[in-house]
Amino acid sequence: MSVADDTATTTEVTPAGGPPAPTQNPFSRRFVTPLYLGAALNPVNSSIIATALVSLAAALHIAVGDTAILISSLYLTCALAQPAAGRLAEEFGPRRVFVAGIVLVLAGGVVGSLAHTLPMLIVARVLVGAGTSAGYPSAMLLIRRRAEHAGLGAPPRAVLGGLAVTGAATVAVGPALGGLLVGWFGWQTAFWINVPVAIVALVMAFAWVVPDPQPVRLGSPRALSARIDLPGMLCFGGSLTALVVFLNSLPHPAWPTLALAVLLAVALTAWELRAAQPFLDVRLLVANAALTRTYLRNGLTLLGTYVILYGLTQWLEAARGLSAYQAGLALLPMGALTAVTARAVARLTRVRRPLIACAVLLLVGALAMLAVGTATPMALVVAVSTLFGITSGIASVANQTVLYQESPAATVGTAAGLLRTFGYLGSIASAAITGTAFHSHVDDTGLHHISWALVLIAALVLAITVGDRRLARTDATQAA
Repeated sequence: MSVADDTATTTEVTPAGGPPAPTQNPFSRRFVTPLYLGAALNPVNSSIIATALVSLAAALHIAVGDTAILISSLYLTCALAQPAAGRLAEEFGPRRVFVAGIVLVLAGGVVGSLAHTLPMLIVARVLVGAGTSAGYPSAMLLIRRRAEHAGLGAPPRAVLGGLAVTGAATVAVGPALGGLLVGWFGWQTAFWINVPVAIVALVMAFAWVVPDPQPVRLGSPRALSARIDLPGMLCFGGSLTALVVFLNSLPHPAWPTLALAVLLAVALTAWELRAAQPFLDVRLLVANAALTRTYLRNGLTLLGTYVILYGLTQWLEAARGLSAYQAGLALLPMGALTAVTARAVARLTRVRRPLIACAVLLLVGALAMLAVGTATPMALVVAVSTLFGITSGIASVANQTVLYQESPAATVGTAAGLLRTFGYLGSIASAAITGTAFHSHVDDTGLHHISWALVLIAALVLAITVGDRRLARTDATQAA
């Protein structure tokens, strides 16, 4: 069964939730296209903003390091909202949550396009972050339910792989496209680009994704709070927010905020162990070590990737004197290899060897970055950056495959959201690392500080991956 097998007579799952007719393709282009586009909204905002930070800082008369808040605010919001969106999709229907998310992205694009102050830009990024968070977990839940309705044990590999490949392809063209548009129309491009993309996604979702069959069941406020575990969400959000405030305070650490983050994390754990329907299933994370390792491996790998995406972009513009468009073009091979690698890995049935190769390449790239400086030929800089594109492509697909295998079917939306949450935590940490390294000014010394941090990250990813024996069992399951 192929995603490409689409005909004019293809129909979707009926509102009653029944399976499609045997002659119909449940994963037609009409079904998957809006899901892929919605899931790609976050990579759009991740990659294009990287080329706008230097010009944005100049326009607002602030230091480049201060723009890190625009990165961390988006990823903090996403880290909070991704599992929450997954939980809400499980409770109220994935199509409803998917559409609501696109509307928020549209609002964030409008606000950001009209804003001329840093606080308003932060508001826009929060709206965009909350909206883009609905795409991936809702898509994963829609795909899982579609497979069950079609009587399949799992969807075709091309369908799940398509989610990762779409995101990777967006990252591939993001820096070059963002640099071109920012050079032509200014830094506001990083915000208004959401408007046309969100409109297209919204039209597709209404036209091609069948409404959720189950009616909305709110109940009393107390019952609703218990069903979605609102206290757990608030503790989770408070802990992450305090952690981000601490990271953004570096290199002058605000230790009280770190203490608050730890206290709220302890409170979250205590609450979730007692909750009847926990938002963050602590027992599952402890019992299912393979799933927990997947979260950590994904977060650390994306930390390494985004350290390069943001750090190298700023260094190319501020230290090497490249324009936003030139910096985007320099990173285009990195993004292109992300997309190509993701597509290749999506066709594989095994994940252990690709993940080990991913960790090794991440370490090699980190060591190579130590030799990069303003006198390094651009061809060599581009060549080193491509190593991180390969690691990103492998990690996005392989870790998603492991997640699908290891997560309980009933909570795949929340589990998928948590996978993205750990990725966003890595992105937040990358913003803190680059903001600290380039706190006063952008130079080779700061780039090398980033590289040393990356060496430690890569070594940890390699240790986690090599020591994960469960990956061999996942390979055996996939082969069967």
